[in-house]
Amino acid sequence: SGGWPGPPPSECGRLAVLLSPRAKSNALVGLQGEALKIKIAAPPVEGAANQALIKYLAALLKHPVGSFDVVAGQRGRRKLIKIEGLGEDELWSRRKPLLDSVS
Repeated sequence: SGGWPGPPPSECGRLAVLLSPRAKSNALVGLQGEALKIKIAAPPVEGAANQALIKYLAALLKHPVGSFDVVAGQRGRRKLIKIEGLGEDELWSRRKPLLDSVS
């Protein structure tokens, strides 16, 4: 077999996010401290904004939606997202060009 594609499945990264729900559209705004500042169109009702955030992050980082989990801040604007199979180094290398494009 060719081995596991990409990093081993036990590897995971964490991403701090400052979420602004009910925006006109989904957008990466920039950084606030260590947190990615992201606007999401979905309202913060019954987890809709969290689900929309995860789908948006998955598309931005080109990583499967099922790998993302909100591990802190489910009901707040400040969230901590765990990303399975995407280590800190790889996460940083995918995040940096996104931030360069908005600053």
